[in-house]
Amino acid sequence: MDVLNIMLLVFILVCAVAVSITKDLLTSLIIFMSQTLAMAVIWILLESPDLAITEAAVGAGVTSLLMFVTLKKIHAIKGDADDGKTKE
Repeated sequence: MDVLNIMLLVFILVCAVAVSITKDLLTSLIIFMSQTLAMAVIWILLESPDLAITEAAVGAGVTSLLMFVTLKKIHAIKGDADDGKTKE
């Protein structure tokens, strides 16, 4: 079990560094989501399921959804093909 804990901690550290050096906002958001899911697994291994559920719901769920919506609103990610067209 110690090997799994060490692997998860290294994964979280790698994700933290990758988020900070990634230029693409969408890629960095996906990396952030994977980091929060790994943290939820760590909470489960520490026998704290209430924190694991909260981490998964808030970290990977609500926060990521709000970030996706924000990226869409500021046009950082591409949407439908007809977004750039004007209606006549």
